[in-house]
Amino acid sequence: MRQEKLIELLKEAVSPFLCVEAVAKRLCGSGFTELRYEDAWNMEGGGRYFVRHHGTTLFAFTVGAHYRPGGMLRIAAAHTDYPCLRLKPSPDFTTNGYAQVNVEVYGGPILNTWFDRPLGIAGRVAVRGEDPFAPKLMLYRSKEPVMIIPNLAIHMNREVNKGVEINNQTDLMPVLDMLTEEEEKQPDYFLRFLAGELGVEKEDILDYELNTFCMEEPQYVGPKRTFLSSPRLDNQTSVAALVSAIEEGIRDDGINLIALFDHEEIGNTSKQGAASILLHDMTERIFEGLGCSREEARRSIYASGLLSVDVAHALHPNHKNKMDITNRPVAGKGFCIKEACSQSYATDAEAIGILRQICDSRRIPYQRFVNRSDVRGGGTLGSVASALLPVRTVDIGIPLLGMHSVRELMGAADMDALCDCVLAYFTA
Repeated sequence: MRQEKLIELLKEAVSPFLCVEAVAKRLCGSGFTELRYEDAWNMEGGGRYFVRHHGTTLFAFTVGAHYRPGGMLRIAAAHTDYPCLRLKPSPDFTTNGYAQVNVEVYGGPILNTWFDRPLGIAGRVAVRGEDPFAPKLMLYRSKEPVMIIPNLAIHMNREVNKGVEINNQTDLMPVLDMLTEEEEKQPDYFLRFLAGELGVEKEDILDYELNTFCMEEPQYVGPKRTFLSSPRLDNQTSVAALVSAIEEGIRDDGINLIALFDHEEIGNTSKQGAASILLHDMTERIFEGLGCSREEARRSIYASGLLSVDVAHALHPNHKNKMDITNRPVAGKGFCIKEACSQSYATDAEAIGILRQICDSRRIPYQRFVNRSDVRGGGTLGSVASALLPVRTVDIGIPLLGMHSVRELMGAADMDALCDCVLAYFTA
């Protein structure tokens, strides 16, 4: 069931906006009540709530039926964005009859995996409204592939298999269509297409936040369906695990909170990223809404814990020398606890000790990940969020092969281990 829910989310969450939309719809179906920042929050024991922020970040939390001030707050966080190509303003240009769009690179994708793939477009469009301070916001997702980035033939690029540098401005421009001579005389081919899709006038499109996405769907791989191959495993695996845990996890005397942030792939620094005041502000607002004094809220916040849930690296069978010599996680053997003395992953022995005891008592499989000592690894939102909310923190996630490829690969069984871990954290 958990793998099925992950696959469903992978198909729906083709942009951060549509990820949050899909999660909100699921939470509403599970009895959660949506709150708005601009309203007063009247909460009570046994309540289930969620809040959206700027369309791409979402918080959801549950309050124990017998909650009293001092009950432990347990937080888990993930991110809704993924590396991709995003459309620039005024995107249209033509090249000898080819209709093309101008894009820029978002995050750190493996660029050559984006060539020769059927691509869709998804995100949010701002359309002119009666009140200039309230433009109409429309979510959009193309139903069919609308563009592609064709490779240059090997006959014209003989060194391609030796590795060729990709220029973001010249090599990554997608093709939409072949235009007739009459169509070439009409400007803004893509904007006219978008307006037609939305049922609005082209001149009424004020701006948009649109990204490309790979139209290919998730697939199991292997005679025993051992692997799952899909776009956007980073980080929809974590989003799916957190949503399942907040739905299923019940604690009679405490608060469980999930935070799904945007903009992790570009450093977390934004109004809806983990480097904002959002998480600290959210925890204070929750405690205030439950009638806690400021002193009680502060004491509860600093006694809480944070799981930062993002993907890890699995040992690659063709490049095993890229992995640390003693910490070598593989796909399908459990989720990873991620550590780095640089704090690019939040390393906290106390928090790791707590998590290991929880998992050991329930026989939930886990592995350890640490980068090679001569390799600069990546980071995630855990160290950023815990710098602003200084609580016990541990980074965990599913080990992947091909991280940041247009299609990534995971061990299917690891989804169950991750879901079991987060659920145990919320219920222990």
